[in-house]
Amino acid sequence: MKRKKLKPEFFRRKNVLQVARDLLGKILVSNQDGLVTAGRIVEVEAYQGVTDKASHAYGGRRTNRTEVMYARGGVAYVYLCYGIHHLFNVVTNEKEIPHAILVRALEPLEGIETMLARTGKKRAGYSLTRGPGNLSKAMGIRRQHSGYSLQLAALYIADDNYRFGKDRLRSSPRIGVDYAGEDAKRPYRFYLQGNPFVSGKNS
Repeated sequence: MKRKKLKPEFFRRKNVLQVARDLLGKILVSNQDGLVTAGRIVEVEAYQGVTDKASHAYGGRRTNRTEVMYARGGVAYVYLCYGIHHLFNVVTNEKEIPHAILVRALEPLEGIETMLARTGKKRAGYSLTRGPGNLSKAMGIRRQHSGYSLQLAALYIADDNYRFGKDRLRSSPRIGVDYAGEDAKRPYRFYLQGNPFVSGKNS
């Protein structure tokens, strides 16, 4: 099935929760140094900007790192977590509204040998792209990709008309945001039930 790159309008919708749900089943494609890797998105988390204590932009916070979150939707936000893991996020909504979606897990589709080489793994087990740090390493996504337009050939998200049964769509609280108090309980994590690449609760 031919892949069709998602248009900017997909990302610029106002409801970040809807955009997050709609990202499930889409394909993240990376073309780094002529090496193409791709995987189907099976787990995401939504972050609702200035009103969300779990968001890097809570309260209107702006830093050199997070400034890209205030761009028009349809660009990448990549940051380093614990000085080790690069985490890939999609900026949504319009300019000055810093909504974003963390992509937590992929099901590998293309370039698996390249993914193995990047991660140093011997075999393509579920850990290859399970979890946001693993998937960024496998896909060759780094901090320098922060701010990239998702309309570029180097990094984009596509639709191949794959559709899943709505009974497989599940939600839960986000992972690792206990510092956010009551906001940590928001059911803003979405995933495809039963997919073995999902990184957290999968029931």
